[in-house]
Amino acid sequence: MKGKEEKIKEEKMPKEKKAKKEKVPKEKKVKKDKETSKFVQMIKKKWLIDGTKTFILILLIITVFIAINVGMQSLDLTPLDFTQEKLYTLTDESKEKVKDIDKDVKIYFVGYSDDNADLSLAKQYKNANEKIVAEAVNADNRPDLVEKYGIENGTTGIIVECGDRSKVLSSSDLVTYDSTTYETISIAEEKLTSAILSVTTDNIPKVYFLEGYSNFRLDNNMYYLNVYLENEITEVDTLNILSTGNVPDDCDTLVITSPSKDFDDVAKTAIINYINRGGNILWLNAAMATSAELPNVNEVLALYGVNPFEVGIIRETDSSRMVSGSPDLIIPNLGYSSITEDLYSEGVIFANATKININKDGLEDLNVTKTDLATTSENAYFRTNFNNSSTTAQEGEETGSFVIGAELEKTITEKNEETGEAALTSKLVIYGENYFASDYQLMENSQYAAIQLVYNKDLVLNSLAYLSDREEDITARKSTGTVTYTATEQQDTIVRVIIFAVPVVIILIGLIVWQKRRRKK
Repeated sequence: MKGKEEKIKEEKMPKEKKAKKEKVPKEKKVKKDKETSKFVQMIKKKWLIDGTKTFILILLIITVFIAINVGMQSLDLTPLDFTQEKLYTLTDESKEKVKDIDKDVKIYFVGYSDDNADLSLAKQYKNANEKIVAEAVNADNRPDLVEKYGIENGTTGIIVECGDRSKVLSSSDLVTYDSTTYETISIAEEKLTSAILSVTTDNIPKVYFLEGYSNFRLDNNMYYLNVYLENEITEVDTLNILSTGNVPDDCDTLVITSPSKDFDDVAKTAIINYINRGGNILWLNAAMATSAELPNVNEVLALYGVNPFEVGIIRETDSSRMVSGSPDLIIPNLGYSSITEDLYSEGVIFANATKININKDGLEDLNVTKTDLATTSENAYFRTNFNNSSTTAQEGEETGSFVIGAELEKTITEKNEETGEAALTSKLVIYGENYFASDYQLMENSQYAAIQLVYNKDLVLNSLAYLSDREEDITARKSTGTVTYTATEQQDTIVRVIIFAVPVVIILIGLIVWQKRRRKK
């Protein structure tokens, strides 16, 4: 009996405890419901008793929502950026570069909406320097800008302006394309920072193009390069050396393009004098189809250890280093240099390139150091017989890796430790190609029509920036790309409907259902 009573007691105990536990939460729940229902009852009695007050309540909610959004936008707060590489946040490096600018800089996003990601990025410069202001404008409220900078109606443009200086960027300037990953990579920050520095600098580099010795001239086949250079806030001019007798003292870089005839003695002497006072040269040399006697040209090149160019073109056999299976369209391997280090993902294309013959054994005696900028694969060959249509190397043709781009630095005078005087140097950046930097149409092959300066311009612009000691103008890219997606007008409308219209409809449906249920009661 005793065991049976204990068993019954044990069975009853859990039920009693359970009932006791249930009683406490129930009381708390009733108390909580009474407290929370007061607010709901107030809304029902005071506001939802008639349609007018209900409508006012909805307007109030929408007004508060809009006011919060407008207020947040007016504060120009840095947007939350959850990307790993902070693609939409201004880097400390850019902030450091612009923080000491003491001139007013205006950045106008013509034809852009206020919620554009690049505009949001540009507005962040103000946090680093209050003198830099970015805003969205259109042709209606700023027709003067549209007319002044030639922005066509219905198109977009970005104007960076400081006093009388300005720089215009297009939306395509803010991105680059990685042909390996098929990603569109944003370079908006790099381009905007460079533009700001360009329009605020007191030192504008002067670039002269040598005239009279080549078919590649600024007014003939080099027009677009001229446009790109002027947009880089680089002063560009032509040089007729027979008229001046020398290279002007304000020349930061002398550009020599594919000499088709020899330099006159006056030109040779003037260029050598320019080199000896520390002048820098960008040399573009297309492949030669016929031999020419160029002793004065070769004498200038020999100062840097460059041997005379030979008749012939380089052809590739490595399918990964050519375009569309064409052996004349070479995708060169880029060497490590400040000129090329940010172009690896984008690459460049050379058409009808020639090899650069460098006297490696004589560089030390000339006080010259060499850096390879562009080379072919080991499977390339040099063709001198243009009647040979074979796509493989023939007997007697030179094969191997060829240098088609190099930087050579010549020390004119050594550093003087006693006086503290720095070393005087002259730099030559030379490419065995000229078409890649021109708008010249190569009609022999329809595939060549795809070669445009817009694809290769960063290499030539970086070379000129380097030679002019304008490192900040060298193209830089963030280490990670993001695929850019732009919604169509229809898609944009759908998104806006989802954000604004759907919540209002849900509220209205809820009120209608509540009213019907209320009347049934």
